Amino acid sequence: MRIGLYPGTFDPITLGHIDIIQRAMAMVDRLVIGVAINRDKAPLFGLEERVFMVEEECREIAARVGGEIVVHPFENLLIDCARDVGAGIIIRGLRAVADFEYEFQMVGMNRALDASIETVFLMADARRQAIASKLVKEICRLGGDVSKFVTPAVDAALVRRLRRKG
Repeated sequence: MRIGLYPGTFDPITLGHIDIIQRAMAMVDRLVIGVAINRDKAPLFGLEERVFMVEEECREIAARVGGEIVVHPFENLLIDCARDVGAGIIIRGLRAVADFEYEFQMVGMNRALDASIETVFLMADARRQAIASKLVKEICRLGGDVSKFVTPAVDAALVRRLRRKG
């Protein structure tokens, strides 16, 4: 069984993430979505909320493509998480050159820790390259429409959270 790990904070999950998930499903039998517990980032949504949103958004994808998607929170090293879930590949999405520079360093470190786990990069779809969770949150916080960047359920969650906070 080919198992892939797609890690991220998913705060919140965007249409860019969903694009990568759908495309990654063509490469693996089981895709584990690793929802990172990153205390340094101070996420807008708590871990349980992020896991729930990812599970909800992935349910239809898994049913449509016939693969298995598992959502797995993690706080340890990415390479240890990959080992924990039995992943042979780590899937990363790239939007721009700046993403590549960071990811290039990460791959080198991960290969030094475990050379048996490969990293695969998927370029973001051209229509999704500008989408970043950080920017989506900022646009919503300032009263902008983010419906082009997230699903209706995530849009509603953002509006409830950010407009309440002001």
